[in-house]
Amino acid sequence: MAGRFKSTLRWSQVTPEAQYLDRRQLMGGAGALALSAAILPRGAAAASRYSTDAEPNSYEDITSYNNFYEFGTGKGDPEDHAGQLTTEPWSVKIDGLVDRPGTYGFDDIMAKMTVEERIYRLRCVEAWSMVVPWMGFELADLLDIVGVKPSARFISFETLVRPEEMPGQKYPVLDWPYREGLRLDEARHPLTILATGLYGKPMPNQNGAPLRLVVPWKYGFKSIKSIVRITATDSQPQSTWNMQAPREYGFYSNVNPEVDHPRWSQATERRVGGGLFSRRQDTLMFNGYGDEVASLYAGMDLQKNF
Repeated sequence: MAGRFKSTLRWSQVTPEAQYLDRRQLMGGAGALALSAAILPRGAAAASRYSTDAEPNSYEDITSYNNFYEFGTGKGDPEDHAGQLTTEPWSVKIDGLVDRPGTYGFDDIMAKMTVEERIYRLRCVEAWSMVVPWMGFELADLLDIVGVKPSARFISFETLVRPEEMPGQKYPVLDWPYREGLRLDEARHPLTILATGLYGKPMPNQNGAPLRLVVPWKYGFKSIKSIVRITATDSQPQSTWNMQAPREYGFYSNVNPEVDHPRWSQATERRVGGGLFSRRQDTLMFNGYGDEVASLYAGMDLQKNF
């Protein structure tokens, strides 16, 4: 299946010279060897076949314009407040229908993973978009390590709850913890990654450090941040926005320009960083990843199963 993905990544498109220098300085300090192994690719060739050829947004765009309600509902709130989040040490509880349940340390997980750079389109349900050069590994690789039982059909996820460091959780804006879920075949798809960084740097707290899900053919809220629990289950799990407003946010939440949000059109999108007078662009079915993922939904009514 890998041969169907584009081989278009160019390092010159991804990392400006100043950020290359930042990365070299980052790798030169104490503990740099372990850090670089965790967040950086083992080579440019490892990343290219899965990446889009679209030009990435700037590091500033990506890190300053976010939805992360655990830190507040404003787009700038995560950048303003996430610096206080403690991400070391970090562990992930993996349970449910798996052969080897347990609490896995982040460093122990990373020691077993091959990290790649994936340049993915990101489409928010609010009709804005970005292109992000993520660092990460395929979720399927982690599922293989813990051994998913044959009876499992879904994978669910939970975000950290720590209101003393995540001030948005002091208010009932959502039902905490933030929850998400995928069908098992979606979770195992090679486009689905657990991201550990972006632009060759460790994942910023406001973008979901140290571990977040990225599912590029779905609306961005499916890509749950700061994950502390992963569960294999035989029934469809709850997901936060689907619980909050089931008429507006479906479980699947595949990007679909033909299914409008009840309060706005999904036919077009605004590219963040394009300027006040930039033209909106047409939204692509499955966010442009239809050749890779449309077969997952063969025979499904994508308006009913939105």
